[in-house]
Amino acid sequence: MFCSVLSGGIRGIESFPVNVETDISPGLPGFEIVGYVGGEVKEAKDRVRTALKNSGYSLPVARITVNLSPGDIRKSGTAFDLPVALSVLACMKVISAEKLEGIFAAGELSLSGHVCSTKGILPMIMMAKEAGVKRCIIPSSDSGEGSVVEDIDVFCVSSLSEAVEFVTGKKKIAPLESRLCSELGTPFDYENDFSRIRGQRTARRGAEIAAAGLHNILMMGPPGAGKTLIAKCIPSIMPPMSEEECLEVSAVYSVRGALTKEEPLVIRRPFVSAHSSSTDISLVGGGAIPRPGAVSLAHKGVLFLDEIPEFSRRALESLRQPLEDGVVHITRNRDICTFPADFMLVAAMNPCPCGNYPDLNRCTCDSTKRARYMSKISGPFMDRMDICILAERVSPFDIQSGDPVEDSKTIRERVMTAHEIQKRRFAGLKISFNSQMGNREIERFCRLGDKELTLMKDLSSKHEMSARTYYRILRLARTIADLAGTEGITEEALCEAVRLKAGF
Repeated sequence: MFCSVLSGGIRGIESFPVNVETDISPGLPGFEIVGYVGGEVKEAKDRVRTALKNSGYSLPVARITVNLSPGDIRKSGTAFDLPVALSVLACMKVISAEKLEGIFAAGELSLSGHVCSTKGILPMIMMAKEAGVKRCIIPSSDSGEGSVVEDIDVFCVSSLSEAVEFVTGKKKIAPLESRLCSELGTPFDYENDFSRIRGQRTARRGAEIAAAGLHNILMMGPPGAGKTLIAKCIPSIMPPMSEEECLEVSAVYSVRGALTKEEPLVIRRPFVSAHSSSTDISLVGGGAIPRPGAVSLAHKGVLFLDEIPEFSRRALESLRQPLEDGVVHITRNRDICTFPADFMLVAAMNPCPCGNYPDLNRCTCDSTKRARYMSKISGPFMDRMDICILAERVSPFDIQSGDPVEDSKTIRERVMTAHEIQKRRFAGLKISFNSQMGNREIERFCRLGDKELTLMKDLSSKHEMSARTYYRILRLARTIADLAGTEGITEEALCEAVRLKAGF
C-alpha cells in the first residue's frame, strides 16, 4: 500500500515542500529511506521503528520503502521522523490515508515515541501556509514558533500516540492562538542607552549618522574609551523592525535553533558580537550542512567586531562580499544556499598594540610595531568602512558631570525621520537606505550644485580618493543632509562626510 504525507526541508533559511512517500510491499523484510538524504535522515528508520514499537505499533514483516521527494535536493535534519511514522501507519491502515490529506507534519521522534523539538519550524510553517496547507502538526516544545504565523491552524503534539489520536479524530486538540500581534506590540527597552555615554561628541555623532543611513563604522581609541558601549547602544537608536523584518530575522534564528518558547519572535534589532578568534565559516556561515553565520544572525541589526586587527586576514576578507551584496551564497557540490546578511558593521580597534598611542609617555610601541598593527587590515576592507572616528579617552570629571545627555529615544526620533525620507525616496526600488545606493542611484539622488561639485573635485584631488571612496562619501553626505532636513547635499554635509570618512 502507498501513502504520502507533506513535510518540509530547510535550504538556507527557507523551507521547501517534501512529500514523504511510503510503500509497504511483500518481499525481503527491510526499511529503506531514499531521496538524496543525509546521515541523520537515514538514521530516522531506526528512530521510527523503535518509536512505533514503544508506542504499541508493530511493523509488518515486509519491505518498507520511504521516498523523500523531490529527489534532487539534499535533505538533512530530523524533522522527517514524525511524517515518516504517520505515513507508515497509514500504509498499515492504522490511520486512514484520507485523514492525512492537507496536513503538514514535522518533528523528531525519541525512542520512547516522544515528539522532540526541531530546528527550522518557523520557516516550515510559513512555507506550508504559502503552499495552501490549512493544518500543521508540530512538536509541543515548538509551540512558540508555531504561534507567530497567522491564517493557518497549528496543532501541537507531545507524542506519536497523541498525533495518531488527533489524526484519527479520537482526541481533540485546539489550534494555537496567533501571538504575532501581541509579540510585535510588546513594549521593550534596550539595556544600553546613549544616556550612559558621557563626552564622546564625535563618536555619538558618527553613531547617529551610521544608524540613519545604515553605514559601516570603525572606531579607534584607547582601552576604556567606551567603544564597546557605544557599539552596544547603536541598536537602541535604530527604528523598530517591521513585521516582515521580524519574521525574516526570526527565520534565521529558527534555523539555528536559537528561538525559545518564551521568545518565539525576534523583535529587537539583533546585536551580534564576534570574538577575534572567529573563523571565516563562523562569520559568514557554511559547514558540511550550510548553516547561517554571525553576519546572518546580525541581519537587520549590528555586527560588532572588537579589536579587528586580531581577527585573521581570511576572516575579515570573507566579509567583503556580504558587505557589498547584503547576502551570503554558500556553494556546495550540488546546491547553492543563500543566507540574508543585510547588517551594519561596527568595528573597534586600539591605535597600537599597547593601546596608548599617541600618548608617547605611555606608549611602548615603536613606529614599526604600529605600522605592522595597522597593516593587518587591508585597504579594500577599510574602503568599505563609511565612517572612521576617534574615540577619545573620557576623563573622570566628564563621567561624574551632571550635565544633561541626549538619550537613545531622542536620537532615535531623528533617525526615524531620516529613514522616512529614504523610504519615500527609494519607493519602488529594491533598496531602503542610502548606504545601499549603487552608482545609478547616486547619480540620481546625490546630484551636486556647482559649488558643491567644485568642492568635491578639490577634496577628491587632495585626498587622492578612489572611485569607491568617492561614491561612499556622496552616500554619507546624503544621509547627513537627510538628518539636517535639506533636500540637496550642502557643502557642510560634504565636508563633514569627508572628515568622517578620513577619520584618522
